[in-house]
Amino acid sequence: MAVWDIARQPAREQFGYWHDVICQVFVPLTPERTVSAEGFAGLVEARPLDTVNRALIRSQPQRTLHGPKEVGRSEGAFYFVNLQLAGRCLTRQGGNESIVEPGQFTVVDTTEPYYFDFDSRWRMLSFRVPREQISARLADPRHGTGVGVDGGRGVGAVAASLMRSLWELDEPAARPALGELERSFASVVAVAMGAAVPRDESLHDGLRAGVLRYVADHLGDPGLSVTTVCRRFAISPRLLHKLFEGGEQTFGETVRTLRLRRTAHLLADPGRTETITEVALRHGFTDPASFSRAFRRQFGVAPRDYSAAHGEPASEDRAPTHPAAPKQPANGS
Repeated sequence: MAVWDIARQPAREQFGYWHDVICQVFVPLTPERTVSAEGFAGLVEARPLDTVNRALIRSQPQRTLHGPKEVGRSEGAFYFVNLQLAGRCLTRQGGNESIVEPGQFTVVDTTEPYYFDFDSRWRMLSFRVPREQISARLADPRHGTGVGVDGGRGVGAVAASLMRSLWELDEPAARPALGELERSFASVVAVAMGAAVPRDESLHDGLRAGVLRYVADHLGDPGLSVTTVCRRFAISPRLLHKLFEGGEQTFGETVRTLRLRRTAHLLADPGRTETITEVALRHGFTDPASFSRAFRRQFGVAPRDYSAAHGEPASEDRAPTHPAAPKQPANGS
């Protein structure tokens, strides 16, 4: 992992550092100021995977050019897949121009000129993918670049979920599966750009990973269901259940197991203030008796015993205590 924190430089040198160092790290870029200010704070955190490089970037308003001269100085051919987290980015490539809002992403091709215009402070996740991993899946390698894609629905939601999951991935621990993950990511991005749905399982793998990410982020939502997940990813219930065929658990069993693990984690927290019942209710278990039975099947002990063994339970989970009886006054007082 490498981190470049522009704020550590003297204010008068920050833009020069951004221009000379940061904008040459991944591919040649030329930034231009759009506001008059002495400082130009920003930060880049890079985490390489296998063949994909991932980065978290934040900075100030600016125009960023990857024009003909920068294309000529580029080494290698890549697509950048950029998920906007904060701020807006006007993106132009070829004949396409899009305003990319937070929650949306866009793809640009480093073998052709492109331009970014950020009108406020911004933050994004950026993935540099070898060009052939995506272009090989497209009828026209230029189709779909410079276009904003909604990261909240359908295949766009799958791609956005994968980007967030890939960013958080612990690379050494995930080494055996990196190739498969990167192929799934490239396949999903290509479909979001307009490619035909592949016949292999890579898109299903990516979709399943996106569903799992969404479920993990919404375990406390009592409305989490087959219906809400299908609406989020614009898929049918039949396809959702098919994603979990051949695995150890069905979709419903997966959700229940994840919720039980989350409740166990909370019950083991000595600093929690919620009762066992409140923890269960917050994670979709509306019947305390059913929750207790499911918890015992999963962990071999009742929730109260698990809490007592792993952490100090909240006050309402303890056995009631009785205050000492007041002393009786002495005779004659």
